[in-house]
Amino acid sequence: MKSITSILAVVAVGATLAMADDKPATPAEPAAPAPATTPAATTPAAPEATPAKPKRDPADVFRKLNTAGDGKLTLEEYLAGKHAQKDPDKAKAQFKKADKDGKGYLTVEEFSAMGHKKADAQ
Repeated sequence: MKSITSILAVVAVGATLAMADDKPATPAEPAAPAPATTPAATTPAAPEATPAKPKRDPADVFRKLNTAGDGKLTLEEYLAGKHAQKDPDKAKAQFKKADKDGKGYLTVEEFSAMGHKKADAQ
């Protein structure tokens, strides 16, 4: 009786492993479209649009720019970002507009509320 139980256990494990190795069938590749013979087919196709970069979390960008780590993003820290280096005057104006309370620094809430491209901290 023990040998029958052992043999059935081995067969069950073997069947399970055999099923685990099976890969699901992949869908067939779509057939290439037949070349058109109309004059429109001879014009070059428009280049495909490149996928947009995923938006970064403003809080993550804030933490990277806030080099002092005090939760207060100063104008100097903001100007150190890539975005600000491209156009420092525009960056200064954006900073002053975002600094709602006029304290000379941005909180993470003020920075997140800017609502436009953030300074990249890369």
